[in-house]
Amino acid sequence: MTELKLFNTLSRSLEPFETWTPGVATIYVCGPTVYDVAHLGHARTYVAFDAIVRFLEFMGYEVRYARNITDVGHLRDSGEDKMIHGAARLKKHPMEVADKYMMEFFSDMKALGVRRPNIQPRASMHIPDIIQAVEKLLDKGYAYRVDGSVYFDVSKVPDYGRLSRVKPEEMEVHRVEPDPRKRNPADFALWKEAAPDYPLSWRTPWGYGFPGWHIECSVMSMKYLGERIDIHGGGQDLIFPHHENEIAQSEALTGRKPFVRYWLHTGELTVGGRGMHKSYGNFLTIRDVLKEYPPSVIRLFILSAHYRTPLDYSETALQQAEENFSKIRNVLEDLSISVETAGQGSENPEFMDLVNRLTTDFINSMAMDFNSSNALASLYELVKQANQHLNRHDVGREELLYAMESLRKMCRVLGLLEEDGNTQTTRVRELLRILLDVRRELRRRGMYELGDRIRSELLEVGVVVEDLKDRERVRIVR
Repeated sequence: MTELKLFNTLSRSLEPFETWTPGVATIYVCGPTVYDVAHLGHARTYVAFDAIVRFLEFMGYEVRYARNITDVGHLRDSGEDKMIHGAARLKKHPMEVADKYMMEFFSDMKALGVRRPNIQPRASMHIPDIIQAVEKLLDKGYAYRVDGSVYFDVSKVPDYGRLSRVKPEEMEVHRVEPDPRKRNPADFALWKEAAPDYPLSWRTPWGYGFPGWHIECSVMSMKYLGERIDIHGGGQDLIFPHHENEIAQSEALTGRKPFVRYWLHTGELTVGGRGMHKSYGNFLTIRDVLKEYPPSVIRLFILSAHYRTPLDYSETALQQAEENFSKIRNVLEDLSISVETAGQGSENPEFMDLVNRLTTDFINSMAMDFNSSNALASLYELVKQANQHLNRHDVGREELLYAMESLRKMCRVLGLLEEDGNTQTTRVRELLRILLDVRRELRRRGMYELGDRIRSELLEVGVVVEDLKDRERVRIVR
């Protein structure tokens, strides 16, 4: 069995993949804060992890995947909750905004072919669990109160900062809680004090307020995946402080290390070298891009780069992905039609070995830290070789079928060509079968002129029909 290796952000190295429970892979990925529409930068992360989940399943793992929805507690640099900001913009209650954009996010993910995780917990639905976790951290001495707020004391964690490797003197600049009453500027909020009439406020033993962003993910991941999980993912911008804080508070809660076995982080999606962010005004919404390109084109664009590397958006890059998509779709249509009309043909072990080698290369690339860029190179080479093989006169059905199934296997792993369910190809194949049956019957009855007319008109639309001794050979010319 191919050995799977993952690049662990914690160790900064490739490590063999081993799960806490043999055969079961638990994954938690930080989901969106639903105060506005999702953009292509979000798609970059969730398409990448969708491919990761698909490949783990392909490798035989039972995957338990959770991706949260943040609808409270994620503060802007100004200290304002993003949900409050979104509510002010739309003049609605924050929970109305959360419902609106959560459903739109689900719709966008479905349109992109991103399968729904097993569990999609929502932060505001877990307030009692969060309050209980904060109380436990207070009781264990890892947290302290400042009036109605509760902060985590990072001085209680000697190895705090080991994920991000951010130096202690640099930590303060990453904080959006400038409360001068904190014991240490690097301490982070577990719970923030707020007035009872604040739109996002819940009652606790220490007063009214709302949860800190970091504690939400710790609580939700442990509630549904256990105290120790195999893979935790998100964008590289979450390494510090979000994921660093998750480690500190989760391990403080359970007393078990490590909280996460492998940390995986996606590179930034950029525009002209600058990160795509709503605050920069350089973002493209997922739905706008979907108006111009099919889902598989967008997925090919995203997966053309290794998930850890930056990916720069450009129309040129999308157009190249569109061209590659057409090649994949076309050769699969050609193979599907040719399989129906091909004879047994002569054995071609060299082609079968080539298909097998390229399939193995694809799998090995994905097994090496989910390198979709290298995997696509193998897929494109198989497309090229299959196209060339279709032009042979003695091609056999079994080798065409093998090439077709190998390509489909690769596409399933990457989530490609799922938007139409191959309906179009099926209809074309059925229509062609009917026309060929009619033509055979016409020729059997000696009505060769009509039979030749069918062949001529098929040729006009790019379908070449060659009469062989015992069958027809059909090729698609584009």
